[in-house]
Amino acid sequence: MQPVTAQPVVPTHAMVLAAGFGTRLRPITENLPKPLVRVAGTPLIDYALDRLAEIGVGHAVVNTHWLGEMIEDHLKGRTRPKIEFSHEREILETGGGILKALPQLGDAPFYVVNGKIIWFNGKVDALLRLAEAWDDEAMDGLLLLQPTATAVGYDGRGDFFLDQTGRIRRRREWEVAPFLYSGIQILHPRLFKNAPKGAFSLNILYDRAIEAGRLHGLRHDGEWYHVSTPRHLAEVEARIAIGGDRPYGT
Repeated sequence: MQPVTAQPVVPTHAMVLAAGFGTRLRPITENLPKPLVRVAGTPLIDYALDRLAEIGVGHAVVNTHWLGEMIEDHLKGRTRPKIEFSHEREILETGGGILKALPQLGDAPFYVVNGKIIWFNGKVDALLRLAEAWDDEAMDGLLLLQPTATAVGYDGRGDFFLDQTGRIRRRREWEVAPFLYSGIQILHPRLFKNAPKGAFSLNILYDRAIEAGRLHGLRHDGEWYHVSTPRHLAEVEARIAIGGDRPYGT
């Protein structure tokens, strides 16, 4: 008799980060919020929300600040996932923005997706792979990591090293790291225990979790596109237009 394989518990809530100014993408973002910038005809934020809907996420919190009313108007007709907004009077950065929205996200692990990226899956949906890899006893956060060598629209030196157990460490100043943080993750609300007040970066909480051995990473096996500058936008659109390199293509 074959053993029964447990199905991953897929988070039902998600947050899409959409409150930034998109400064590096100006002049395009002077009168248009970055999440509504179209890439290959589709607004960036819709790529993220469509991916979440595909795996059954029923509720997504979208934080807004710069030209937030335009984002709200764009999303007012969306029902999958159901959209709830978290309005920021002042920019709270990544950590402060999620902390403010925690009451809307429940007490279980949830997805967080950056609203300025596009990704294509490998053989298995990347969000489902994250859910399958999640270990609630061992983790406070699980980051999807993109190999820097295959990232499109990225010019940096990487962020993390990943060991065979899935634990990560940061790149030291003089190093070049093989992985960058993709902007896709699962977080548990307990990560935010004793978090700073007001605006702060998630990196503060990442460093605490790394020290405690509770921040892990998972290598992305599909394509990943980052839209940060007008040059990156043109590069990403050109790659998508020719079909990229995705062998499994979803």
